[in-house]
Amino acid sequence: MAVQHGMPGEWAKVRGTVRSLWPLGVCLVFLGAFAAATALGRRPEIFGALFAASAIAVAFWWRRGLRRVESFFKGARGEEVVAGTLARLSDDWHVFHDFEAGSHHVDHVLIGPAGVFAVETKNWRDPVRLESGELIAGGHVPDHPPIAQATAEAKAVKAVLARAGWTGEVVPVVCFASGTFQGGFTPAGKVLVANAEAFVKWLLEQPGLHAPGECVRLAQLMETRDL
Repeated sequence: MAVQHGMPGEWAKVRGTVRSLWPLGVCLVFLGAFAAATALGRRPEIFGALFAASAIAVAFWWRRGLRRVESFFKGARGEEVVAGTLARLSDDWHVFHDFEAGSHHVDHVLIGPAGVFAVETKNWRDPVRLESGELIAGGHVPDHPPIAQATAEAKAVKAVLARAGWTGEVVPVVCFASGTFQGGFTPAGKVLVANAEAFVKWLLEQPGLHAPGECVRLAQLMETRDL
């Protein structure tokens, strides 16, 4: 079993919760200000108007916020599924979940005999196909193209490792927890696009590029952030 570092999906859950609940926090602030102004008799009508406006805003955005938090939690569930699949790799593999690389939180970073991989996980329900270098889901190009996202995350991980003097390549991967990628496993330029099961099968078939000692050294550096 692969060595696990961190908890999959934690960052997605935290980010989703914060983004969905901040309007409620604003409403409560105005409610407190209105209560204080009323108790002190200092023009409560102003704070009351602000509170009413914030309450209307919360009512308007509440359902949208719930949909957004559900989307984040769906993504977190996908990360947990992919983590379970990656765990089937042998114990000379190290898997980092929610790895912070600069401004990026990378879903999974793999270090093992076949190389170093930065994995962006998607848990999409609609069938996905690769067309002209872009991933199309349900007939539409997503707002945040995952191939570009995975490429940026791989560069960020490489920059982290470069500070330790390691100059190897970090391979970007778009991995589908839902198994909805119709190509199964397909390279898209320098980016690997695959369903989780197909990705692990491919990794197990690759020749060893890194010695076990090198994998352990990189994993220790990433775990301690002594870079």
